[in-house]
Amino acid sequence: MENKKISKEINNIVADNIEKLKTIFPNVVKDGIVDFKALELELREITEEETEQKERYDFTWAGKTKAKKTAQEDIYCKTLNYIEGDGKDEDTTQNLYIEGDNLEVLKLLRQNYYGAIKMIYIDPPYNTGNDFIYNDNFKEDNIKSDIKEGIRNEEGNRLEQNTKSSNKYHAKWLTMMYPRLKIARDLLTEDGVIFISIDDREVHNLRKICDEIFGEYNFIAQICHKNRDGVSNDKIISNNHNHILFYCRNYNKIHSIRENYGITRDESDFKTYNKDDNDGKGAYTLNPVTGPGGASKGNPYYEILGVINYWRFGKERMEKMINEGKVIKVNNNLYQKTYKKDMINKKKGATTWWDSVGTTSKGTNQLKQLFEMTIFDFAKPIDLIIYILKFIDCSKNDIILDFFSGSSTTAHAVMQLNAEDGGNRKFIMVQLQEECKQNTEAYKFLESINKPKNICEIGKERIRRAGEKIKEEIEQYNTQLKLDEEPKKIPDIGFKVFRVANTNIKWNNIQNIGQLGINTLKDKPDQIDFILNAKDKDIVYEIMLRQKNIPLTSKIILLDNIGNRTYLYANLYLICLETNITDEIIEKLSQINPLPRKFIFRDSAFGEDCARKEKTFRLLDNLIKKNYGKDTYNIEFI
Repeated sequence: MENKKISKEINNIVADNIEKLKTIFPNVVKDGIVDFKALELELREITEEETEQKERYDFTWAGKTKAKKTAQEDIYCKTLNYIEGDGKDEDTTQNLYIEGDNLEVLKLLRQNYYGAIKMIYIDPPYNTGNDFIYNDNFKEDNIKSDIKEGIRNEEGNRLEQNTKSSNKYHAKWLTMMYPRLKIARDLLTEDGVIFISIDDREVHNLRKICDEIFGEYNFIAQICHKNRDGVSNDKIISNNHNHILFYCRNYNKIHSIRENYGITRDESDFKTYNKDDNDGKGAYTLNPVTGPGGASKGNPYYEILGVINYWRFGKERMEKMINEGKVIKVNNNLYQKTYKKDMINKKKGATTWWDSVGTTSKGTNQLKQLFEMTIFDFAKPIDLIIYILKFIDCSKNDIILDFFSGSSTTAHAVMQLNAEDGGNRKFIMVQLQEECKQNTEAYKFLESINKPKNICEIGKERIRRAGEKIKEEIEQYNTQLKLDEEPKKIPDIGFKVFRVANTNIKWNNIQNIGQLGINTLKDKPDQIDFILNAKDKDIVYEIMLRQKNIPLTSKIILLDNIGNRTYLYANLYLICLETNITDEIIEKLSQINPLPRKFIFRDSAFGEDCARKEKTFRLLDNLIKKNYGKDTYNIEFI
């Protein structure tokens, strides 16, 4: 029950007048604010000159410019720290679970995963008036004050309640969504797609910002998803559906492979194919060839086989089909023979998704089976995500991203589909560390397993449990194989955990602290370059966030034959965190095979001795040319 308090104000005359105005002119009140120009046009005659003024279609709201600026702002002050031991199969997995504000995460991933994600599915918080939404004030310093005021949760994550009483009810939600979608688009492959679940409150606005971000020509469909079976008798009409907006990165790419989109047909699709002429062509059904829409749709009008009508096909094509026996006359009507053999491999698709994709109650039960208790009441069913992955013919090696991952339905679905078809699809889950309310089942469960009381822990635990269940089912299946049957392989059911954190590196610190500072800290070089207690692995990952097309699941190898702090990342990047670069180290680096694409060193390891630095890298270059006969590598410094 909403904790509604009695207002201390007796009268709010302005608000009352606005409500009265809204009943007369609903178009002039937008997010609780009167558009006086629109009101003026309602109350006076519009002149001929005004009708000739230049106008253009535009969608805007209070805060749109801020949202665009937020999307552009850099995030160099943040990083992703590796939470070692919190994942599963961490040495081999290609899956990621990332905790933190998803806008920060998307910005941090942008270099590594630019143009690399095949499919994004998100189920963002619906604008119900009670949901907490993200408040993207990255420059806020007084975190403790924010926690007290409810702007942040106990973990310091930014939260803001978007109440219906707010004058910017729609604007705040749009301002939250816009920059996230803007950056998400950059992550999609050229043939990449995004699916967004949303309800009636914001679907119209969401379509408008998606049209702007992805391009109206990249809109594919607005899908109607039946998300509940029950009927609410306390409403004028029971709302039993959600919408799923379907956009792509590049429509031309999608259109060229459109025959791959849709769901494979099964025998239930061929119940009406009950005719057979015993001519070897097999079963067929009859479909009318009259033109739908008639003249209004521009269908051709002519006489053929003694029948005059609007037709689906032109006369020349119809005559050819008649000669081939594909069009016949039945009871003075013309029909096309559609053969099962011609349709069996064609996929089907429609914008109404009903019983085949599951409801939220099914999603809730799927969670209940894993946790043996009702954790959440409105979880999406894994059937929905699997249906989407099959619909877009998601390759067995694609990456799937969900940056409002909640209970990790998407991760569960990816693992399940991989188990079914032997795929190696990879997932990236992103979730804010939103606190679970006390006395809820989720809170009690996390308390029972001694985990922090936030949604991330639910999501990670679901992946662990779902993965183990999948593994057990495959192992059981493989014990009952018949002769010559291939055993199923266990898919990647692991994940590595990263968490948004403040930077580990004092960027440009040498220039800032000056020579005096360097001399003072010359015996403590880590204090020159890094934040106190920063871990080497996290420093390596932070450096890698600035490289292109290198996944965070790549291996880090400590080259202990070279030094205690020299690492090889993905066999391509050499990160040397040694505090003193000797000729011996350089000689060993020059012998690494294959040759790294890039060598990264600490600037402080050379102090102010430019001659020494130049001599060192001249030696490295000569040795590499001697060993490999080439010098196709780069050097960078931190």
